[in-house]
Amino acid sequence: MIEIVEPDRCIGCDLCIDVCPTRVFDRGPDGVPVLARQGDCQTCFQCEAYCPTDALFVAPLVTPAAPGSRFHDVGELAESGLLGGYRRELGWGRGRALGARTAVGPVYPD
Repeated sequence: MIEIVEPDRCIGCDLCIDVCPTRVFDRGPDGVPVLARQGDCQTCFQCEAYCPTDALFVAPLVTPAAPGSRFHDVGELAESGLLGGYRRELGWGRGRALGARTAVGPVYPD
């Protein structure tokens, strides 16, 4: 289940919005996607896989994580390697800087 959209890492590329098969995200007024329909998430990990800056985290759960869950702690997820971990396991985005804000236009997997 999608749990985190980290605005400090997001570059507003909209790839997560485009690849989500159940349209979980809406574009926020500041350009950062918002979780508009979290309950519709199928835990397919496509949004996390396509995010070029590791701004998203999909927990391996089929229901939302409980309040206070470690799956809501961006610092812990980043430190443990879980933030962006799915993309890394796929081998996508080799050579990118974590949290990079240099993308211009559409960004696709390497």
